[in-house]
Amino acid sequence: MSRTDAINLGYLVTIVTFILALRFLSSPAHARLGTWFGAAGMAIAVGVTFAKPGLHNYVSILVVMAVFTPIGWYAARAVKMTAMPQMVALFNGVGGGAAALVALAEFHAQAPEPGRLSAESSISIILSALIGSVSFSGSMIAFGKLQDLISGRPIVYPGQRVGNMLLLAGLVALGIVVIAGPQRQVLVVALIVGALVFGILFVLPIGGADMPVVISLLNAFTGIAASAAGFVLHENVLIVSGMLVGASGTLLTLMMARSMGRSVANVIFGAFGQIVGGPDAATAMAGDGAVRSASAEDVAVMLAYARRVIVIPGYGLAVAQAQHDVRKLADELERRGVDVRYAIHPVAGRMPGHMNVLLAEANVPYDQLFEMDQINSDFPETDVALVIGANDVTNPAARNSPGSPIYGMPILDVDHAKNIVVIKRSMNPGFAGIDNPLYRDPKTVMLFADAKDAVASLVEDVKAL
Repeated sequence: MSRTDAINLGYLVTIVTFILALRFLSSPAHARLGTWFGAAGMAIAVGVTFAKPGLHNYVSILVVMAVFTPIGWYAARAVKMTAMPQMVALFNGVGGGAAALVALAEFHAQAPEPGRLSAESSISIILSALIGSVSFSGSMIAFGKLQDLISGRPIVYPGQRVGNMLLLAGLVALGIVVIAGPQRQVLVVALIVGALVFGILFVLPIGGADMPVVISLLNAFTGIAASAAGFVLHENVLIVSGMLVGASGTLLTLMMARSMGRSVANVIFGAFGQIVGGPDAATAMAGDGAVRSASAEDVAVMLAYARRVIVIPGYGLAVAQAQHDVRKLADELERRGVDVRYAIHPVAGRMPGHMNVLLAEANVPYDQLFEMDQINSDFPETDVALVIGANDVTNPAARNSPGSPIYGMPILDVDHAKNIVVIKRSMNPGFAGIDNPLYRDPKTVMLFADAKDAVASLVEDVKAL
């Protein structure tokens, strides 16, 4: 086997491992194996690349890897699950920025004089530079919003939609000029700068409640930019892996948007995340009953003598890192013959699959995790729905109040349960910024406490019964 054949075979193995990684990541039961497949594929790709003839600057590459590999390892080990979306946004942005820099470097190398660049190469370079730059700056803004460095509320300016569309149209026109006309580096730099500005303006008007959709969309952008860079570098493995990321990110974006009752077109043009209330929304938010609070002892009695309990985890559970205590509570209830299930909303938390990952970390059995469509019909037969830090995904205004900002978003039908217990620190609203009339439902009692402390108390009180 020649050296070239061995390199091509190595890249083929890499592509297969990436496909298998996506396959296994589709299920919580095999997600860890999928991660190992992906990591192994990347290791093979790096090793094969070092074996390619004509590669220079080995020392510089190894120095950079030696410096930043420990940083990446430490970041992945040290990051809290509640901060995982920020890390995903940050790493995703770095990938988009890398694709844009590769495009600029290849343009500089291939077009030293006007007219020297082929149409195929120029189109790939422009797409990689444009999309990668948007992904980089947009991801940095998403990171800032999730990290509370920037206000999580929508930042709206006059003429925002029209301005975004005009800027995008201008960038597309500039790209066409570079492809068809004078191939000058200053124009590519101007395109990158304009795309960076568009990425910022694109994400600023979007609220924190909608960041999961934005992160998925930007992830798709990065994949497409990487694939375009693959065409520039004539690397099949980069083309295929980029398209895998782009396709999976696009599908996830569509699924997330549908789960939130949003339009992807609204995501692109920054039309959602803006809270626009109406008379119906005001009525729903005002509620029609008083808030009732309960002690941990009272809630423990309700849980211990129930036949079926559904746990609804949310971002408050993630912040408090209460997943292990929730598992202990479920174990105690199951010893008493209680049927315990978990209702998982696709956008609960701050990233897709956030609740699945947290509960898997606590070794919650996979057969007890139910998606929204699977479990909503079970709420009428449920004695106690235990809501832990979930707000917007349980808000009946999404179903009952056309004037509500979240109207049309599919929710968990918690209000159909016979009794509802909500563990929450305060009455503050969720990411959408609106009150939840569920808390004033006559069937609802509030347990005001940190989620971890509250669930730990429930465990002890159930044991004592």
